[in-house]
Amino acid sequence: MHWLFALLLFCLGCTTDSNEQPANKNEAATTITTLMPTDTIWALQFDYPVGVNGTSKGYYNAQGFGKNNHLGDDWNGTGGGNTDLGDTVFAIASGYITQAEDLYGGWGNVVRIVHFLPKEHLNAPAVESLYAHLNEIFSKKDTWVEKGEPIGTIGDAHGHYYAHLHLEIRSKASLPLGGGYSLDTTGYLNPTTFIRDNH
Repeated sequence: MHWLFALLLFCLGCTTDSNEQPANKNEAATTITTLMPTDTIWALQFDYPVGVNGTSKGYYNAQGFGKNNHLGDDWNGTGGGNTDLGDTVFAIASGYITQAEDLYGGWGNVVRIVHFLPKEHLNAPAVESLYAHLNEIFSKKDTWVEKGEPIGTIGDAHGHYYAHLHLEIRSKASLPLGGGYSLDTTGYLNPTTFIRDNH
């Protein structure tokens, strides 16, 4: 099953490259869909990664997408400082965990999840969410997770920052880790806008 998923990710990278568009987008999406394991959990709805029932209540977006060339959103507790250290982080949608490990430096503990979209999203068969600076990781790589399931806790990247959650949503599941900031936003989506539009 894992080799099949790896093949799927490779195909996702191929079909979503901005320089190489498939001749028929519907055909490309159908091919990717047929490669998916039979127990695929579809991402039918997206929630915020913090707060009760995915509402973000008690949190605010301290540095949104695009601010200072930021490629994600930084979620902080309304108490400020490290008052949110150790708060639970939830999967924004159902999906498959492709990475769950300590990357050290400014990233700290990171979880990456690929969310497979239903057929009505033919231009984007999947998106990826990335959760960084976690204090703890509850999830394991190569496992399925459901929307709202705890995947870790808010951290400070081993003391590099005040505690907060860095969240990215990417339209390309095969992108490298990156640096969290860039003038080039190709392959990155505004997390708050995407969640609001698919809530």
